[in-house]
Amino acid sequence: MKGLELLLLPLLFILKDVSAQWNVWMPRDISAMTNSCVVIPCSFTYPPGVRPYRGVHGIWYFGQPFPQLFPPVVFKSRTDIVHESYNGRTKLLGDLTQKNCTLLIKNVGAEHSGRYYFRADLGGANIYTYPDFTHLQVLDQPNIDVPEEIFSDQSLDLTCYVPDNCPDMIPEIHWMYTDYLPDPFFTPDGIAESISPVHSITLTFTPRPMHNGQQLGCRVHYPNTTFVYERLISLDVKYAPRTVWVNVSQEQMEGSSVVLHCDVDSNPIPTITWFFGNKELTSVIASNASLFLENLAPEDQGIYTCAGDNGIGIMNTSMYLAVNYPPREPWINESITVLEGSSFSLQCISKANPTPTLTWLKNGELVGTITAQEEGSTLEIHEIEPQADGVYRCLAENEHGRASSSLNVTVEFAPVLLQDSKCTIVREGVQCICIASGNPEPTIEFFLPDLNITINGSNNRFQFFAQSDHYTTTGIIKLRDKGERGNNGDTAVHVHCSISNIYGSDSFRLELQQEKKYIMAVIVGTIGGVAVIAFIIAAVRYVGHNNKKENGNPGQDVGSKLENPAMFYSAVKKDKQSLRKKVLKTELLGSKFNSILEEGTGDDSDYQSVGPIGGMERQELNYAAIEFLHGRHREGGFRRADGDGSDYTEIKTK
Repeated sequence: MKGLELLLLPLLFILKDVSAQWNVWMPRDISAMTNSCVVIPCSFTYPPGVRPYRGVHGIWYFGQPFPQLFPPVVFKSRTDIVHESYNGRTKLLGDLTQKNCTLLIKNVGAEHSGRYYFRADLGGANIYTYPDFTHLQVLDQPNIDVPEEIFSDQSLDLTCYVPDNCPDMIPEIHWMYTDYLPDPFFTPDGIAESISPVHSITLTFTPRPMHNGQQLGCRVHYPNTTFVYERLISLDVKYAPRTVWVNVSQEQMEGSSVVLHCDVDSNPIPTITWFFGNKELTSVIASNASLFLENLAPEDQGIYTCAGDNGIGIMNTSMYLAVNYPPREPWINESITVLEGSSFSLQCISKANPTPTLTWLKNGELVGTITAQEEGSTLEIHEIEPQADGVYRCLAENEHGRASSSLNVTVEFAPVLLQDSKCTIVREGVQCICIASGNPEPTIEFFLPDLNITINGSNNRFQFFAQSDHYTTTGIIKLRDKGERGNNGDTAVHVHCSISNIYGSDSFRLELQQEKKYIMAVIVGTIGGVAVIAFIIAAVRYVGHNNKKENGNPGQDVGSKLENPAMFYSAVKKDKQSLRKKVLKTELLGSKFNSILEEGTGDDSDYQSVGPIGGMERQELNYAAIEFLHGRHREGGFRRADGDGSDYTEIKTK
């Protein structure tokens, strides 16, 4: 026995030494309502060998225990200097000499939530910050204990509680929105005998499915204050499916769309499954689910069932869907290509109820012979012509609607020359147009037999253009020189057009058209030009006569004032106001022109230039010679008479 005591004696000394070290006790967690107060119980110890020097002092820190990091000071026994957020709010309720460090914090707010550390100051080097802390949680509403799961038709207890850590403020608790509960019962609980006391009241009742989602509330009030705190909860009452609602049985047309709805009343949310007969179509976790059926077919007719299962129970409901349908899209041949003169047959099959009427259309018009069968028709066409090319459509109709399908029939044929092919005289020479139709689109070439030249492209001598558009090819060639019209000196145009594709070729001589009209236009244009020139010369004489009267110098040499002797200038001054008032009448009877003058294109000067005489070399000319047969002289006009009887009029320049 003594041996055992000797063995236990060192252990007792070790335990005694441990208990005599620096230790502190305070609650790990504590809570308080906003604007109320809180008391943090606290006691501490220090080694017995330590002797306080000038008393025992203490400091409360917020956030962290390390003074060198300058944490906010909550309370300090040596001075009243604290952090501004705690100024006037803290008080030490314990006696530090009795190792009691209990702290009171008044008017707490959300910013005061956090950790609180105590530091003992015994003087000298005997200063120690305890690592243990109390975590304060400042609440703005009461707590409600709610079970994890609430089941319908089972008794339920809900407890509302608030912290009761403020000696000067005793809370009062009331449940709200309980009028619709079945036989509610309230049980108030006394103050719990614990380090962090609370005040609570329990609500007991039996929920039903109708109570799912209902709100209940707990209200806390501190007498003699205006502080009121509330919290609301929503009941989550779980129950098996009570109802499964689906569409009523109905009829729909084939090709249309229908949506079948299913709503299941249960909690939790069920798994909704749609069945067609015994075949599962879709499954989704939701309180409602829709089945989308598009392009309904006769095969979609039958019984549709919606089943809801939430793990607590299962329920299902069925409906019948009938499908009426117009003709299905007809089945026809694929698009075909045939040769002119051959034959082909087109098949069309369509299912419908009742049996449809089948009609063949080509480009929107009824064509061919239709052989009616029970579910199809045959269109036969013999000795095909190019006009048979087009879009063929089989139309199926019954009392519920119509449907159609189309195909293309392409007819290939040898090229054919169209009537608009010809040669015409144009200003630049001769233009020939060759237009041919064929499939494949034909190739066009021009041949000039007099020059033994084949033209199928443009060069410096010929302009060639070709364009194809839907089985028609147009070729154009322009012959720029008269020499291209033939080597025998005549004015005839010899142009041949060659057209070809894989099914044949041909060559045609293009006729020259509108030649007489063109020659007549040239004659009329020449006479008109001569008339214009005569009018200009008459105007020159008239203006020259007037200028001689005004200047008194009728004999002045015109040639000395010409800037460009190779050009003739009319002396018609562009005086618009004068020309509007005067009307010149000139009789040119039997006029004989020694040359043809072409009107030039002058700038915005006061005089109009007349181009150089055609076919003459550049030389100095001062007079325009015009011989008038049986002409009359205007009175007062300047005249020079020579032996040959020619008359000259002076052309004045400005």
